[in-house]
Amino acid sequence: MAEKSKAETVLDALRASGEFGPNFVVVKRIRGSPASYEDFPDWIDAQLVAALRKKGIDRLYSHQREAVELIAAGRNVCLVTPTASGKTLAYNLPVMNELMSKPDVRSLYIFPTKALAQDQLKEFLDIADSASGRIKAHTYDGDTPADVRRSVRLSAHVVITNPDMLHTGILPHHTKWNRFFANLRYVVLDELHIYRGVFGSHVANLMRRLKRVCRFYGAKPVFICCSATVANPKEHAENLIEEEFELVDKSGAPTADRIFAFYNPPVVNRALGMRANFLNEAKRLAIRFVESDVSTIVFATSRLNVEVLTRYLKERFDRDRLPHEQHMVSGYRGGYLPELRRSIERGLKDGTIRCVVSTNALELGIDIGRLEACIVAGYPGTIASMWQQAGRAGRRRETSVVIFVARSHPLDQYIVNRPDYFFGSSPERCLVNPDNLAILLSHVQAASFELPFDEGERFGNADVSDILDVLDEKGIVHKSGGRYHWTSDSYPADSVSLRSATPDNFVVLDSSRKPPVAIGEVDYRSAFIYLHPGAIYMVESDTYHIDELDIESRRALASPVSVDYYTDAMTHALIRILDV
Repeated sequence: MAEKSKAETVLDALRASGEFGPNFVVVKRIRGSPASYEDFPDWIDAQLVAALRKKGIDRLYSHQREAVELIAAGRNVCLVTPTASGKTLAYNLPVMNELMSKPDVRSLYIFPTKALAQDQLKEFLDIADSASGRIKAHTYDGDTPADVRRSVRLSAHVVITNPDMLHTGILPHHTKWNRFFANLRYVVLDELHIYRGVFGSHVANLMRRLKRVCRFYGAKPVFICCSATVANPKEHAENLIEEEFELVDKSGAPTADRIFAFYNPPVVNRALGMRANFLNEAKRLAIRFVESDVSTIVFATSRLNVEVLTRYLKERFDRDRLPHEQHMVSGYRGGYLPELRRSIERGLKDGTIRCVVSTNALELGIDIGRLEACIVAGYPGTIASMWQQAGRAGRRRETSVVIFVARSHPLDQYIVNRPDYFFGSSPERCLVNPDNLAILLSHVQAASFELPFDEGERFGNADVSDILDVLDEKGIVHKSGGRYHWTSDSYPADSVSLRSATPDNFVVLDSSRKPPVAIGEVDYRSAFIYLHPGAIYMVESDTYHIDELDIESRRALASPVSVDYYTDAMTHALIRILDV
């Protein structure tokens, strides 16, 4: 019998204890599978093969070989395999191989977050620098310094960006990128399952704009889409890109056993159906794992819950550590400044951070090192998200443990009391509606700014003649000689946020320092929840009192404060039917 992992040993002890044992509703072992290998294709450059072998990669997994062959043949590929199965190499390999002999070729990698883009850049350069030293890759996002951007446009073989930057910073300025677009051969769209609903509908129109600019410069790139398991990956890729795709979904990567446990906190008020606080229970479970030197990730359902849990755990493990010393526990969420995010990511990879509490920001495929246990504090809303979060542990071949801690919410209670529903259901379908009139209108305007529309020209699969005629009547475009030309003084991409109703973020400033120093960012919608005057704002368990919220200048002034409470705003939604 194989020796048990430390995570499994801790779980056994928890189940055997009178304190925790009765609260485990179900414990299910999901068996791993062996690897299926294939040799490198004989057309792969010898220097590239040597660089891979130097990194310990002597063969490809079967799904990598299948994807590499299809991509090299010019086919659009939708790659759907589990977390940590080597999807990145499957598209990096054909891209690098072509660059070894054709240095003019360009590739565009699109990731939903900056953190994931930085992670993928490092992975790409680790191999490219060893194989050639002449292949240049760079991120191009809001953190890219102005003096670096020109060199990226002119000399980067691979540009790594996000949808927002493509929307506002690249496509509207495509004339500065003419060499890049004329030679664009590959477009990678990673984390495909993220692009659903309103965000996905925006991104589908963004892809229409990208393909339109590519056609203008005579390019027809190959699209490579990667996704976690969803019910309709091929259909979803084809809806987003509006082209045919080949599906690669039979993974050849080895997987270790995973133990999935459902934990329902004990009832504390039977009459009201109230259970013990799920955050406190998640904290108690996490403490047991970290005390046993089991690297642990805890997922929470909101930024506030992340900060509360982080503070609980820091009080237990980091109370006596000095500010300059490496802490064992860290939070991770949207709104942290870039340098703090990078520091946390480094701590996770090198193992100095033993426990991280995160929103779904770490649900995506960032390499965060060797994590052995995952605690999901509150149902994340979809089966797909739960599996994604569970996949963040056990990335290094040892048996991992995942514990779902249910809230008192009806949905959580439904899931925890009907485990067969969760384990027996396929992940949800991804749906988009790129022809939604409000979304389509905004992107037709952005596309008109980028290039004139010919009369009768379709926008992707959409007939936009009526929209262009209306824009002509309003003086936004002008029809002349069978073409619609942009005439407005506005910059249309700036007025449309792909992810929310407004693109503006609020910056949080520590006013006790002179001059005030930025400590975080909050999106417009959340600012009124987290940054109202009198709110307690937390960053990595440090607490600040919000003294002033300046809506016009998009900033909040905060001062450090030592308090033993936190604030949680009550929100109310008022829905009115405007038309039927």
